[in-house]
Amino acid sequence: QVHLEESGGGSVQAGGSLRLSCAASGFAHEKYCMGWIRQTPGKGREEVATLADDGSKAYADSVKGRFTISQDNARKTLYLQMNDLKPEDTAMYYCTAEYGTWCPKWVDEYDYWGQGTQVTVSE
Repeated sequence: QVHLEESGGGSVQAGGSLRLSCAASGFAHEKYCMGWIRQTPGKGREEVATLADDGSKAYADSVKGRFTISQDNARKTLYLQMNDLKPEDTAMYYCTAEYGTWCPKWVDEYDYWGQGTQVTVSE
């Protein structure tokens, strides 16, 4: 069973940085996509960044140039480096995964989710 566990969230002032980590284990197949999805009460869920099995990366327009998704060589830890944080980045951030060569088109298609880590950015 796939297990995802996030860490690294916290509170930071606008302009600051945080790095989220996601410890991943239990994959039964070699090909899978991993990503970060955030959720706020007012905006719902937003796919922030994805890393496909072939190494291709994609970002939401709202975070391009500020956030970077990466993974360690063993594919056991997924990272999200967040720089120049803004108050609108405040959300619960979830690590997600789904089997396959390509990443899901829709957020609802991810089968595996972590418990989430809260990021709060103040003015």
